[in-house]
Amino acid sequence: MVLHGPGPIEGGPLRVEDVDPPVPGVGEIRVRVSACGICRTDLHVVEGELPARRAPLIPGHQVVGRVDALGSGASRFALGERVGIAWVRWTCGACGFCRTGRENLCERAEFTGWTADGGYAEQAVVPEAFAYAIPAAFGDAGAAPLLCAGIIGYRALRLAAVPSGGGLALYGFGSSAHITLQVARARGVEVYVCTREPRHRALARALGATWVGAAAEPLPVAVEGAIIFAPAGELVPAALRSLAPGGTLALAGIHMSDVPSLAYADLYRERVIRSVANNTRDDGEGLLREAARIPLTPEVTTFPLADANRALGELKRGGFAGAGVLLTDAARGV
Repeated sequence: MVLHGPGPIEGGPLRVEDVDPPVPGVGEIRVRVSACGICRTDLHVVEGELPARRAPLIPGHQVVGRVDALGSGASRFALGERVGIAWVRWTCGACGFCRTGRENLCERAEFTGWTADGGYAEQAVVPEAFAYAIPAAFGDAGAAPLLCAGIIGYRALRLAAVPSGGGLALYGFGSSAHITLQVARARGVEVYVCTREPRHRALARALGATWVGAAAEPLPVAVEGAIIFAPAGELVPAALRSLAPGGTLALAGIHMSDVPSLAYADLYRERVIRSVANNTRDDGEGLLREAARIPLTPEVTTFPLADANRALGELKRGGFAGAGVLLTDAARGV
């Protein structure tokens, strides 16, 4: 599914095209894709809210498949081994951020499905050092949303710093939030969900949310941490007011509408606002280990790869709860 230029998803900007198979370079592997999760970041790329970094482009950065070719020097994975490809595709390893365990902030980083072709395709290439072994606990479709929705939620949860027995508020309840809720509940955290979609509220209740309400509805208690997944800056003041003194609000999206002016009283008493930028490979490995140990049960709606425009349109409209995943013909047995 190829993007030649950004446009509203309603206009079908992704086109089905046959392209030459990618060739893995030095230290790279090629993956025969079976499943690729859809993400709001994909929608931001396709509709141009994130500026185009290359064209044409194959989007998609929650990729699960099996290694079908090895580039020169690649030896970490065997042919046929199941692996995942995530958002962060490469970092320089030499800058101050990379050398201090903060490769998520590398200014030379490359990103799957934005600066390099991604997984809305039958094959994709990635440096082997940035691929992930997929735990046997998950099928291909269930594993796909872990590779961004899961990882970003995992990092946001760590930055929100909620102790066991504490309270966490989630604003927006899509793919990432429904995974984050399960991790938080397994850690003994009480979760309060604010979301506008009735089907999302129902899923939150089914997954063990302590309380579920409307998008900016006041919480019944003050919480130690909050995460905003919705790309809506207007939620920031309400989320701040939900925090206990010393609490942290994590902003988990790569794109967000403008944040309105804040009353200092809502921030006072050492409340903290911090953004969440990308992820490190340690985040990815940590999430996959914890997800398998719990184990998580991602709620997945699947679509054929050729229906990527429709799938992203459903994501935009809140047409399904949990995660959306594209399946290639091979995965669907076609």
